[in-house]
Amino acid sequence: MRIDIITGLPKLLESPLQESILKRAQNKEIVEIIAHDLRAYTHDKHNTIDDAPYGGGAGMVLKPEPFFECVEALKAQRQYDEIIFLAADGEVFTQKIATQLSLKKNLILLCGHYKGVDQRVREVLATREISIGDYVLTGGELAAVVVVDAVVRLIPGVLNDGESALTDSFQDGMLGCPQYTRPAEYRGMTIPDVLLSGNHREIDQWRMEQREQRTRRLRGGSSAS
Repeated sequence: MRIDIITGLPKLLESPLQESILKRAQNKEIVEIIAHDLRAYTHDKHNTIDDAPYGGGAGMVLKPEPFFECVEALKAQRQYDEIIFLAADGEVFTQKIATQLSLKKNLILLCGHYKGVDQRVREVLATREISIGDYVLTGGELAAVVVVDAVVRLIPGVLNDGESALTDSFQDGMLGCPQYTRPAEYRGMTIPDVLLSGNHREIDQWRMEQREQRTRRLRGGSSAS
């Protein structure tokens, strides 16, 4: 998979994209993640990527030209399955969407900033708008990292344990179960006896019961959406 992220703040993405699972996925050449600086697609001496909003009002709006030119340059090299604009008012990101996107070959993520982005970018370039929650961030960069991380870890071969992603919370509509590791007793706190029993059938049953209970308690139903 190839993921292109278009942003006015590429340095904000450098560290998150070069750590942990995302770093290993790129080292394995399973995924290629490239950040593109909007300022590289400007034509004035100040590399201006934003301007005051028409009609007045507070804040600055990202200009359309750099987005269009960057997307057009990328699309001239390959086809893209989705061009996603990260927006606070977009479709709420879920594990189901992450799974859908993990099956794609090429993705572009568009990051807004400041007061927003020229509406023509959203209407013409974006094929999908995604929000990571009903709150406002300074820009779309952190949201892009969240989406990339959730998607990439689902790609076969990225995780060392083939079952890890399959047993994540939400992957089958339910939350995960409690997890324990050594020592079995710590400061008077012990782990459930069933986990020491060696009976994998009983352990699997216990884990399923815990997942069902946690889903009902925290999501108010038999499954999580």
